Formats: sequence, structure tokens, C-alpha cells
Amino acid sequence: MTADDVRAVLLALEGVEEGAHMGHPDFRVGGRVFAGLLANDTVASVGLDPDTQAGLVEEAPTWFAPAAGAWGRQGWTRITLAGAPPELARAALEAAWRLARTRSPARPRRPKR
Repeated sequence: MTADDVRAVLLALEGVEEGAHMGHPDFRVGGRVFAGLLANDTVASVGLDPDTQAGLVEEAPTWFAPAAGAWGRQGWTRITLAGAPPELARAALEAAWRLARTRSPARPRRPKR
């Protein structure tokens, strides 16, 4: 998979918008970030539930790994795109989108002063 493949999959999903977060492309639904591209677009990061994350990490540890620290314990998962099985990567991207859609919309942020 490539970053362009990730973009194509995510932007084809209902309600997804691309933005930027901390200098990296991110993808949001309902105002909530649920995926992003990192490391010069060689890694995708997706917000999964911990059980889904565990299953992917067990099935394909070469390409799927928990994010560092508390983010990883909450389900955030790194996908190494080069060589990642497209069907598993697509399943992870879609699972993150479905999970994000179940959460309440993000609250509007106050403008910085």
C-alpha cells in the first residue's frame, strides 16, 4: 500500500475529510481524527478498539504495531505501508472509520488568543 492508496480508501468513505494535525495529513469524520499519515507517508496511524488492534498485530506483526505509550494502549495502531497486505490495511482503515462514526462529534475548539 502507498499513502495514495490510503487516501483513496479513506476519502471514498462517507463523511471523511482530509486535514492536517501536528504537521501530518489526518483524516476526520464528525470532526474527530481517526487516521493519519506519518513518517513521510510511509506509515498510517489508525484509531481502533483494543481488540481489533490485538487481532491485527497478532495476524500481521510485520505491518501492524501499537502506537507508543498510552496512545497504543487506547487502540492507536501503526501500519507500515510498504508490503502491507491490502485487504488487512483496508479492513483496519474501515474499522477505524466505523469506530469514529459511533463517537459523538468533536466539540468546536475555541480560537487561540
